[in-house]
Amino acid sequence: MNDNTTVEQRWVAFGPAGAVGSIHRTAEGFQVKLVDDDDYRGSYPSLEVAKSALHASLAPGAEWPDFREH
Repeated sequence: MNDNTTVEQRWVAFGPAGAVGSIHRTAEGFQVKLVDDDDYRGSYPSLEVAKSALHASLAPGAEWPDFREH
């Protein structure tokens, strides 16, 4: 992702201890980023696929996060 990407929508993923990551909708698709990440992990074709990718990036056994649009 370059510095000129415009975020059109954003969903924040919350686990039991607070925010764990976010999904940003851009012209390129849905991009996933965990709280501690410097860069996006990838671009996905749909919100549901991005949610699954974010969940898969969490620690083994992590609960499915609550996704809230911001």
